[in-house]
Amino acid sequence: MKIILVSKRHGHARSITLGGWTRAVLSVCILGLPAVAGVLGYHLLVAQAGHEMFTAESRRAWEVALAEQKEQVTESRKRARAEVAALTLKVAELQARLVRLDALGERLTTIAKLDSGEFDFSQSPAVGGPEGDALGEAYSPPDFLTAIDELSRQIENREQQLETLDTLLVNRRLKEDIFVAGRPVEKGWMSSRFGRRTDPFTGKVAWHGGVDFAGKDGSNIIAVASGVVTWSGDRSGYGQMVEISHGNGFSTRYAHNKENSVDVGDVVKKGQVIALMGSTGRSTGPHVHFEVYKNGRAVDPSSYIHRTLR
Repeated sequence: MKIILVSKRHGHARSITLGGWTRAVLSVCILGLPAVAGVLGYHLLVAQAGHEMFTAESRRAWEVALAEQKEQVTESRKRARAEVAALTLKVAELQARLVRLDALGERLTTIAKLDSGEFDFSQSPAVGGPEGDALGEAYSPPDFLTAIDELSRQIENREQQLETLDTLLVNRRLKEDIFVAGRPVEKGWMSSRFGRRTDPFTGKVAWHGGVDFAGKDGSNIIAVASGVVTWSGDRSGYGQMVEISHGNGFSTRYAHNKENSVDVGDVVKKGQVIALMGSTGRSTGPHVHFEVYKNGRAVDPSSYIHRTLR
């Protein structure tokens, strides 16, 4: 194979003769260049398409991750709001229970007849003392929810203790109220005792089933114990009379009244005014005839006038 080269400037021509190997190499180069170019172009296109595909997949992955994070943030907000609402309810419950404890404490103070100001449940307990040596590190507050739960348990324990004490005091107060004891008058003197005596109308020895307290006409007659009125009105020989049932088999009668202040079915308290002293019925002057019945039998009221609860 011969190749002729012509110079453009000088017009000279030069010929080059190629051998067999040279021709083969040159043919391979000439024919292989398009193939190599095609292969390179193909790989370049594939690489570019792969890069574009990788970019799209990455973007989708980031979008999915971002959506998950947004969902987690939303869920965290919901959970935080629910926890805050629960804490608010818990604090409100504790405040209500503290108010109840304060009211119960005030009630116990009244029932126990403590001095005014001895226990002031509206104020925090007073504390103090000189500064002492440090015994340890500074106080580290516990977890908030743990502290609230512990406070709730302490309040519940105090509630149970105060309720038990309240029950005991109320039962004692009720027992004192229905305990038959004391005088049926605020002012007056015992003019006739229980038992055998000379009848003021016949002059003969007769049985007197109660005691008489003489006093000023229209003065107060009071109940010696709490109970329910079972009679209020005129009764033969008694004049205007009030009868009260106190439970446990006890009842009392208050007779010769000028005027009754209670009606049948009324619930009266110990010391309550139930009538005014008078001289109705079989009577010689203003006084109250006082009787005490135990299990339906008249007993000496004198033993109950000075009676004390043990």
